Amino acid sequence: MSKKKPLNDWLKYLQSAFTAGTLVKLELLKPTPLAGGVKSVEARPILVKREKVLSFTTHHKTQDIVKNYPLPPATVLLEKMLPHQFTSARLHTQTADYYLSHQGGNWVLAEQPAKFTAAPTLAHDAAKQHLLKTTEAALPTFFQALGLTDANNQVLPSAQDKFRQINKYLEILDGLMKQLPKTATLRVLDMGAGKGYLTFALYHHLTATMGLQAEVVGVELRPELVALCNTIAVANNLTGLKFAQSSISAYPCQGAHIIIALHACDTATDDALAQAITAGAQLVVLAPCCHKQVRRELTRSLQNKPAHHPLYAMLQYGTYAERLAEMLTDTVRAHTLTLAGYQTNLFEFIGGEHTPKNVMITALKPVNPLSPAVHNKARTAVANLQATLGLTGLQLGAPHAVPPRP
Repeated sequence: MSKKKPLNDWLKYLQSAFTAGTLVKLELLKPTPLAGGVKSVEARPILVKREKVLSFTTHHKTQDIVKNYPLPPATVLLEKMLPHQFTSARLHTQTADYYLSHQGGNWVLAEQPAKFTAAPTLAHDAAKQHLLKTTEAALPTFFQALGLTDANNQVLPSAQDKFRQINKYLEILDGLMKQLPKTATLRVLDMGAGKGYLTFALYHHLTATMGLQAEVVGVELRPELVALCNTIAVANNLTGLKFAQSSISAYPCQGAHIIIALHACDTATDDALAQAITAGAQLVVLAPCCHKQVRRELTRSLQNKPAHHPLYAMLQYGTYAERLAEMLTDTVRAHTLTLAGYQTNLFEFIGGEHTPKNVMITALKPVNPLSPAVHNKARTAVANLQATLGLTGLQLGAPHAVPPRP
């Protein structure tokens, strides 16, 4: 018998269970020195854009890394990891469990009764508890009017990604809002609200879930969307929710505790940033969209002296120039908020398989002011970026909102 036959059989059981829909999960255990500090690996089937894949979670000492693979490359990956990086593997299916171990240079395969008999869930975020429930009794009925749910109040297949984004927004905002000082009525502005998916969901979460008194305004330039959202709000008796027709820069923001701008295009994000700083909002949440202004400035700086530009080799390719413009713009926005006295964070709020516009900037006004050293560090970082990349013709990050150097 071939030394690899038990491993090949284990992989065949995996492929069969994956195809039949009975695969629960697999585990790679007992790492070797070649594992490079990885403690263990788990994988389970999930649906990503309606395609079933294996989602691998690699457990390091201080972090977990998740990557998704279709079955064929996942099988190739497992063949490379066994036994070089791991000498033990467990395969859990609804019908049986298969334990694989590497002993004395040979593989040993043992079959045992199934530990998990319930049908596996293929939800991408199955381990997380949605703040918006998907049951008919709990999901707000206004989502029907917004086109996210059907007549039975179930999320439409075409709206699954949007629903995940909404829940992730609420999860992030929920944790941040709990750090704000208590107030009788929480005032929230959603700048560039569009069709109001998040605006409605946030108002529902604040009032129905958190039990707060809240006034939420969705600011939107397109009159037809403002009219539609106000009609839905009135029809659902959402008395503290309204929509106003205005540009972001022109809307009066004084007294707002929270200012949100999600996917406001190009410099509209900076308008919201400037408005939030000027109004002294306690919490600012931005999910930027496109970054055309900095892209144009990068192109100009490259054309002046292309041979001497430090990043010419990269920026001559449009795809990388676009990515750098995004990273540069959002980096400066984050530092701008730091200069205005906020504790700032920048992170990927949802996986790229749901939306390519998945960067979020959050800024929380601390109880104690930031130190001058923090301000100077942020200011120096922005100045170095501008000087290094030759962005002499552009003032980034809503400079009119940045306080002068102390």
